[in-house]
Amino acid sequence: MRVVLDTNVLVRAAGRAASPAQAVFFSLVDSKHALIVSDYPVDELRRVLLYPRVQRTNHLTPEEAEEHVQDVCLKAATVALPDTITPAVPHDPADDPIVATAVAGQADVLCTLDRHLRRPEVEAYCGQFGIRISTDVELLAELLQ
Repeated sequence: MRVVLDTNVLVRAAGRAASPAQAVFFSLVDSKHALIVSDYPVDELRRVLLYPRVQRTNHLTPEEAEEHVQDVCLKAATVALPDTITPAVPHDPADDPIVATAVAGQADVLCTLDRHLRRPEVEAYCGQFGIRISTDVELLAELLQ
């Protein structure tokens, strides 16, 4: 299975406490499945992990945050985004690069906790490319079967 983890899932996977997002991340990188990223979620992850409230919540130092980013980069297959990104998320165009990463990476699943990506029109667009949208809890249940 080829999977794109949205930045919100990658951030939750960085915490010290066990979480469904963390279990999904480790299940993907320690198996036959492929984690797909592009520069966009990696750059966003690096930026978000340095937010003071995220560092407090996840109990991460800046060095640990960067270590997580590097871990994601080392364990994921990176795809290049097209020069033009198709608008797919009308309620939050900032999420279009995540959808584009899933399309370019020929993902089977886009795992997110973002309600904008769970809207019917986004799910229909992704469905055209054979991409399902799921939460970390839903994907973890599937990976553990």
